[in-house]
Amino acid sequence: MQQTNVAIIGSGNIGTDLMFKIMRYGKALRMAAMVGVDPGSEGLSRASRLGLFATASGLDGLRGWEGYRDIGVVFDATSARAHEHHAAVLKADGKLTIDLTPAAIGPYVIPPVNLDNVILEENVNMVTCGGQATIPMVAAVRRIARVPYAEIVASIASLSAGPGTRANIDEFTETTARAIEKVGGADRGKAIIILNPAEPPLIMRDTVYCLVESNDFEAIRASVHEMAARVQSYVPGYRLKQDIQFEPVANFPGSRAHNLTKVTILLEVEGAGHYLPAYAGNLDIMTSAALATAERLVSKKTLEQVA
Repeated sequence: MQQTNVAIIGSGNIGTDLMFKIMRYGKALRMAAMVGVDPGSEGLSRASRLGLFATASGLDGLRGWEGYRDIGVVFDATSARAHEHHAAVLKADGKLTIDLTPAAIGPYVIPPVNLDNVILEENVNMVTCGGQATIPMVAAVRRIARVPYAEIVASIASLSAGPGTRANIDEFTETTARAIEKVGGADRGKAIIILNPAEPPLIMRDTVYCLVESNDFEAIRASVHEMAARVQSYVPGYRLKQDIQFEPVANFPGSRAHNLTKVTILLEVEGAGHYLPAYAGNLDIMTSAALATAERLVSKKTLEQVA
């Protein structure tokens, strides 16, 4: 299979884990360059030892490298503010960009929900770790019935939240809430993130609440389990923590129904341990989703070129 050279901007935990995933599982992708701004970065050091191009001069350093012209895909694992600059430059250079920050310049992508709808985009946004874990569940419920309101709570180990995550807390909640509506299909969405300081660190836990205009519990349950299996195909550590809960509730403003049901879905995400510890499922699901997205987009473009 013809492979496309890729570069990662951001040599922190997410970028380094993604590098190992691409090198281990990449089919249409070939890892070529790692970009950072800290010369002492462990991610850059590892990339260099693996024989990849590594630069601590940021995007300018990547663009000055002779191999840049052969880069087809760039993953941005920096910050929302940095991506605003990167996106404009990469677009001008004609690079397909996979955005792992909450900048949301390109359309949101949740692989099992809407990946086929963004095949022709030049910049796609992976939402957030909480979004990747929970929006598939909102979408699964929405396939069965209208969802006037959906709320998600993502609890992650404090040790798995690096400087980028902490700097993007506001963007996390805003971007996830919007994606719950635009991709998940809820009329209104809300997102909450909790940094859990427990020792030893706990793996990622997510709670999804949906108010639905339906009492077809079996159809909802089947839809949720089918969607969970689709996520597990690229994130093996993704699982339902316990049985789905159904509870009758009073009317909700804006709902046409007189009787609503609150659907509660409890999830956990265990990391694969490629580079990050198993408790860092929040980072693992982001890198896994980004890899699955890039593989699909590159494969589709390759087929179109051949045709």
